[in-house]
Amino acid sequence: MAGGAIAPSSSKAYPGNLTCKVLVTCIVAAMGGLIFGYDIGISGGVTSMAPFLKRFFPELGRKLSMLLGGLLFCCGAIVNGFAQNVAMLIIGRLLLGCGIGFANQSVPLYLSEMAPYRHRGALNIVLPALLFIIGSLILPDTPNSLIERGKPEEAKERLRSIRGIDNVDEEYNDLVAASEASRKVEHPWTNLAQRKYRPQLTFAILIPFFQQLTGMNVFMFYAPVLFKTIGFGDNASLMSAMITGIVNCVATLVSIILVDKVGRRKLFLEGGTQMFICQIVVTVAIALKFGTQGNPGTLPKEYAYFLVILICTFIAGFAWSWGPLGWLVPSEIFPLEIRSAAQSINVSVNMIFTFFVAEIFLQMLCSFKFGLFMFFGAFVLIMTIFIKLFLPETKGIPIEEMTSVWREHWYWKRFVPDSEPSIQMGKRDPSY
Repeated sequence: MAGGAIAPSSSKAYPGNLTCKVLVTCIVAAMGGLIFGYDIGISGGVTSMAPFLKRFFPELGRKLSMLLGGLLFCCGAIVNGFAQNVAMLIIGRLLLGCGIGFANQSVPLYLSEMAPYRHRGALNIVLPALLFIIGSLILPDTPNSLIERGKPEEAKERLRSIRGIDNVDEEYNDLVAASEASRKVEHPWTNLAQRKYRPQLTFAILIPFFQQLTGMNVFMFYAPVLFKTIGFGDNASLMSAMITGIVNCVATLVSIILVDKVGRRKLFLEGGTQMFICQIVVTVAIALKFGTQGNPGTLPKEYAYFLVILICTFIAGFAWSWGPLGWLVPSEIFPLEIRSAAQSINVSVNMIFTFFVAEIFLQMLCSFKFGLFMFFGAFVLIMTIFIKLFLPETKGIPIEEMTSVWREHWYWKRFVPDSEPSIQMGKRDPSY
C-alpha cells in the first residue's frame, strides 16, 4: 500500500437513519460556519483554548459553547454597527473574534458527533448570528457530550432520538468506552505530543496552514479589477462578490453531494489539481500580456473574460475541496480524549495564518505582481502531494474508531501502536 490510497472500511455498521431532527440541528449548528465566513478576518482562537475554557467555563458543552459564540458575535456586530469612535470599533471586533473562536471550536465537533457516520461529511459542510443564537437554545446536546458530563441514560435516550431507532446499543457502548478511555487522560494538551497522536496533530496543524496558503486572497483581490475591465464600472465589486458567491455556493453543494460518496481524498486531490492549473494559466496569461509591468485594469475584454472564467474555476475548486474539507477532516480524525484540545489547535492555527496572510498580502502583491499566483501555486502543489502521500481516506469510518485508518497507512502505522483497541476491518474499498 502506497500513498495512503487504500482506506479501511469498518465492518461495523451502526444502525440508524438520517432523521429530520439530526438534519435540522446540524443545519442550525452549521450557521457557525456562516458567521465565520462573514467575519473571516477575525482571530478568535484564544477563546477556544483549553486553559481559557477550564478557567472560566469548566462545564461548558458543545451546545453552550455555540450559544455563547452566537451571543458574543451578535453583541460585537451591534457595537460595531453603532460605533462612534475607534475604541468602539476595537471592542466590537474583539467581541466578534471571541464569538468566532467559540463557534469554530464547537461547531465542527457538534456536527461530527451528531451526524450518522455515513452522512458525516455532508452534514458538516452544510452552511447570520441571531438565527444561530435562537437555534442554539433549542439544539440538543450530543450523546458524546452528555456521556462526558456523567449523564449516560440521557445520552442513550438522545442517541435513540437522533438515530430514529431503539437499538443503539452497539454505538452507545462504543461511545461509553471511548469516554471512559478519555477520562483516564488527565492532561490532553500534554498527550497531544505523544507519539501515537502524531498523525492527528500533524493534520491539525498542516491542514489549516495549507488552507490559508491556497491563494484565495489573491484571486479575490483580482476579481473586482477584472469585472471593472469587462464593463461593470462602479458596480464591479458588487458583481464580483455576487458571481463568485454563486460559484462558491454551487461548488459547496457539489461537495455536500460527493464528500460521502467519492471520499475526502479524491476531492482534496481534484480540487488541488484544479487550483494549481488555474494559477499556472493565470500567471502565463498575465505575463504574456504585460511582462512585469502594466496594470491589469488595461486588459482587453476578451482577456478579462478568460481570466474571470479561470478565477471562477479556481474558486469552485477551493469550494468543493480545501474550503469545507479544511474544517471537516480535522473535526473527525481526533479520538475523544484529545478531540477538544486538538480542535482548538486547528482553529488557532487557521486564525493565526488568516491574520498573517492578510497582513503581508498587499506587500507581496506590490513586490511579486502576477508572480504571487506562482507563490501560492507552489504551496498548492506541495499540499496536494502531501494529501496524496499522507492522508488516508476517512469516509464511512465512525469517529470513535478512526484510529484504525492510521494503522493501515504506509507511513503513520509506525507511530500508532497495535495494542490499542481498533475497529474490525472489513474488505478494503477498491475505489481507493
